[in-house]
Amino acid sequence: MNFWLIKSEPYKYSWDQMVQDGSTYWDGVRSYPARVHLKAMKIGDICFFYHSNEGKEIVGLTRIIKEAYPDPTTDDEKWVAVDVQAVTSLKKPVTLAQIKANELLTNMALIKQGRLSVGPVEHFEFDEILKMAETDFK
Repeated sequence: MNFWLIKSEPYKYSWDQMVQDGSTYWDGVRSYPARVHLKAMKIGDICFFYHSNEGKEIVGLTRIIKEAYPDPTTDDEKWVAVDVQAVTSLKKPVTLAQIKANELLTNMALIKQGRLSVGPVEHFEFDEILKMAETDFK
């Protein structure tokens, strides 16, 4: 299993909306590096759900339930989408400031490639963020 981080601006698609919907397709990604990450996602992989711009915090966990397929929001075949399912809310959201202040997370893609809308998360980073969030996940 791999770990990822997906970003959404809360006014466009919030964690609360994700929970209400239960699952959705993750589309509209128009960055080549982010597309590479979408294509690498496998069923069962876990993603942090990050509120960008407003909040700037990780608020929940999702699971990949459908691997990359043509993005339905464009006729351009090079772009892809994946389907994600809400798993759980974090007990305590973890802010970007908290992540930046944690020495174990200084090389996290969220920090090093801040504009990337979909990025990888190392296993130890995943564990550290869950610890910061006081959230258990099996």
